[in-house]
Amino acid sequence: MEGDTLMSNNISPDYYKKGKIEVTDFIIDQQLSFIEGNIIKYIIRYKDKSGIQDLRKCRWYIERLIELQMETKIFKEGE
Repeated sequence: MEGDTLMSNNISPDYYKKGKIEVTDFIIDQQLSFIEGNIIKYIIRYKDKSGIQDLRKCRWYIERLIELQMETKIFKEGE
């Protein structure tokens, strides 16, 4: 089966399997946006994968989320 092949090709490495729930399952369960999901992904894996580089990616996505929230807030206030 195709899905089994994908999983056997290390689609979900150990750094995404912290605790009792896989990061992807948490993101889906919480219905997070792409940006929110990436924030979670990078903060969870930084110790086991890319360290500071992942923290910088996380910071970039947090900054982008803040910008989007500010734009949305300004738009709603100006209606």
